[in-house]
Amino acid sequence: MQVKEVIIVEGLHDRDRVLQAVSADVLVTGGSHIEKAVFDRIERVANERGIIVLTDPDFAGNQIRRKITERFPQAKHAHIERGRAVKRGDIGVENATSQAIVEALQKVRTVWEQPPDQVVSWSEMQQAGLVGLRQAAHRRERVGAILHIGYANAKTFYQRLNTLNVTHDEFKEAVARIEAEEKQ
Repeated sequence: MQVKEVIIVEGLHDRDRVLQAVSADVLVTGGSHIEKAVFDRIERVANERGIIVLTDPDFAGNQIRRKITERFPQAKHAHIERGRAVKRGDIGVENATSQAIVEALQKVRTVWEQPPDQVVSWSEMQQAGLVGLRQAAHRRERVGAILHIGYANAKTFYQRLNTLNVTHDEFKEAVARIEAEEKQ
């Protein structure tokens, strides 16, 4: 698979793993403290070719994703499910299979240029069991995997639902799917 955009990852091992999976140019942030020189390189490639953010499905990865998105709202986002990025308890892109990386890149999401009024309301998230219940985190993880928006805490998940082009119908279908899985 050839990727036109430049893929932004956290570390060198992530870069090496992505390059085993796809043909692409990959830029490394070097962690959550992104230096000005790295932001300058990201800006240059974002303007020339576009960027896809592919960070670890953990707290640090979400911090990096947020920093890049704040500065480059036109960034595209690829998410690997946490369960597909773990090896011996270590979570990261470097632990994902080539198939998981390719699938994440095939299901890239972009931020709404002009977000509609709340596509999914907070009360709908509560009704779906994604907030306020003991199993809410697990349910968010499953819905995030189905929608290809990744795992996040409730507030960040709500934000992603309403900024990453998730339609109301997609949300309802994902919730129905996990409810059907739970009944089996």
